[in-house]
Amino acid sequence: MPTHPPFSAEQARAARARVGLTLHQVTFHMAQLGIGREPDTVRDWESGAATPTEPELFALADALWCPVAVLMARNPRTLREYRLARQFTAPRLARRIGMDPDAYARAEGDHQWPGTDRQTLLLADALGLTPDELRTVLDRTADLTALLRQAVEGRWKQYAPALARLSGTAPDRTARALRTLHQEYARFNERYLGHLVARSDDARLREVAQARAAWLRALPDRFHHLASGG
Repeated sequence: MPTHPPFSAEQARAARARVGLTLHQVTFHMAQLGIGREPDTVRDWESGAATPTEPELFALADALWCPVAVLMARNPRTLREYRLARQFTAPRLARRIGMDPDAYARAEGDHQWPGTDRQTLLLADALGLTPDELRTVLDRTADLTALLRQAVEGRWKQYAPALARLSGTAPDRTARALRTLHQEYARFNERYLGHLVARSDDARLREVAQARAAWLRALPDRFHHLASGG
């Protein structure tokens, strides 16, 4: 299941104050865009009690006359975040660059770019990426994923400096994020070993293994979420 996009409650409150809209007016405008929500939902977003989904984030940005990147409150780092900042859904961007939607979704989820040269050029055009940004988002993601895998599976502290440099994240935030990720990964292994010792059926073992695999695929997004204070 995709994680929620980066979102700043503070920036959402500030954006609404700038345009002078009430919560009811925000939800009215969102409803015109096909996203019907209650004012309390927007209040929860602004308080940090909840986070909008991708469609909700796009509609909120439109209602507040605010770029999505402002509500994300950080410069894009991953392919998904660049897509969000340009307000593309994954299927729409896939169609724009001539890629099968499932293949594009896997590229974001696995953090590996399988596109042809033409698809890569179309991607850069659609997302407004400079050559340096394109190289960064495609190359850095693969390096980041590999380092994160090594960190959670081994001694995370030794990887913290390199990951801080690679991700552009403060060292203390990087260390806290890695410690949490290492603990989460350890819990998956403990659950798996516990079922092995208890001689659980194969279905239960597969369930834990699949959950761990999904967690590993989302590792860069999870890292950025934790490192940004999420």
